[in-house]
Amino acid sequence: MEPDFSRASGGPSYEFAFNSVNFSDRVLRIEIVAGDDGPGAKGAAGEGCSSIADWARHRKRRREDLRRDKECGKYMLEPSTVKIEAEECDTYEETGEEPVAMIEESPPDIGQDGGDGENSDSSWNMECNQVLRVKSIYISSAILAAKSPFFYKLFSNGMKESDQRHATLRITTSEESALMELLSFIYSGKLTTNEPTLLLDILMISDKFEVVSCMRHCSQLLRSLPMTTESALLYLDLPSSISMAAAVQPLTDAAKEFLANKYKDLTKFQDEVMNIPLAGIEAILCSNDLQVASEDAVYDFVIKWVRAQYPRTEERREILGTRLLPLVRFSHMTCRKLRKVLACSDLDHEQASKSVTDALLYKADAPHRQRALAADVLTCRKYTERAYKYRPLKVVEFDQPYPQCIAYLDLKREECSRLFPSGRIYSQAFHLAGQGFFLSAHCNMDQQSAFHCFGLFLGMQEKGSTSVTVDYEFAARTRPSGDFVSKYKGYYTFTGGKAVGYRNLFAIPWPSFMADDSLFFIDGVLHLRAELTIKQS
Repeated sequence: MEPDFSRASGGPSYEFAFNSVNFSDRVLRIEIVAGDDGPGAKGAAGEGCSSIADWARHRKRRREDLRRDKECGKYMLEPSTVKIEAEECDTYEETGEEPVAMIEESPPDIGQDGGDGENSDSSWNMECNQVLRVKSIYISSAILAAKSPFFYKLFSNGMKESDQRHATLRITTSEESALMELLSFIYSGKLTTNEPTLLLDILMISDKFEVVSCMRHCSQLLRSLPMTTESALLYLDLPSSISMAAAVQPLTDAAKEFLANKYKDLTKFQDEVMNIPLAGIEAILCSNDLQVASEDAVYDFVIKWVRAQYPRTEERREILGTRLLPLVRFSHMTCRKLRKVLACSDLDHEQASKSVTDALLYKADAPHRQRALAADVLTCRKYTERAYKYRPLKVVEFDQPYPQCIAYLDLKREECSRLFPSGRIYSQAFHLAGQGFFLSAHCNMDQQSAFHCFGLFLGMQEKGSTSVTVDYEFAARTRPSGDFVSKYKGYYTFTGGKAVGYRNLFAIPWPSFMADDSLFFIDGVLHLRAELTIKQS
């Protein structure tokens, strides 16, 4: 029967048995080699790294060096090389002497004439694998095997003969402290450090030796420390092996949440966000609470960021298509911006066309279907509205016999409730005959300043001295029929930056408008319509 390696570390403690000859059946021989981060190297097992940022920079340098070595035809031996050695059975015979807690050995001489000399595996001859020192500790194969699939396989498959009592691990200097902490944890369920750089080293080596309980414990300790942008980005950049992804998911989720909360106002932090790497951008764009003017602004930011980070067209198109465009909610973009999506040379034309088509089909869909798509766990991220500063609209445009458009604005009951006593909600801009307009919903006093009520206004964006005369009509769906009923109509000559409308659209006080039996909320949504016609300019 296979053991359960995922069990938490809350079981019995075997701390008394760690490195004890009396409770051990094997000797673990640990060879420490120089590696690319040799003795005194900055970041070795957290040494020399004064911060998470130092640890991240050191790790990045190591990965770049390994990549260069690979490109040059070099390669390193896996840091966790295992050798099984046959030793005499009397290795564990009592000698009457107190066992040494940690056996430090000098590295064997690298001879010129066999033995420990030349090896047919060229990787063993690399300077970076010169053994600097050796540590030997007493271990219980049962205790290690119970916590680690790595050791379970080693002791069940690799040491079948009774006289094979020694196992050798080869690690780099940067892993030494972390490995000792890991072995101690397997026995005791505890770590002796809360230093973030060392915890990260322990987390990495726990993944190599498949000690899920230690990975989970490191994740918990790191989550309890203050989060910074640097640490959050580092946690998102950890290796994505299956075991680590499962054990460290709470840590990566916390990192994503931190970034999404810190940078939810993209406008405020735009310069800083432009320097955040891809994993961090993905975390930010996944958030429903992103505070942006509209989804148009999200799309514009994505294009600006990817052009700055990926100068090569092929790479830029790949990142957009596979990583970033799926996070843009095209269904809430304006038709004006969707046209620009189709013309963008950075995008794959087929993917851009599909995204725009899906967005237009969503806009044309019935409201109940739209709500179902936003609520479905499989499609919610694609269709859920963010915390837009300007509310999305549905707009239908006509050219004949006059320039005309119909704009539909839906407001949830909760949004209306938050307007009291003097709040405002602005819609996204929409265009008619080349001019930009917007709607704004208000909680204001009526004309006589007697009571609060709901008002709706139409405004034109600043456009110099342009003068446009607009016939407009406001309507709202009412119960029980659900049909739109006209509430106010008029005409106005706009000169830019002006707004016109009605302070008490429904001719009732605010409490009556918000009442449970209000005629104007259908399934918790207020449906407004504004019809604009330009007959002269």
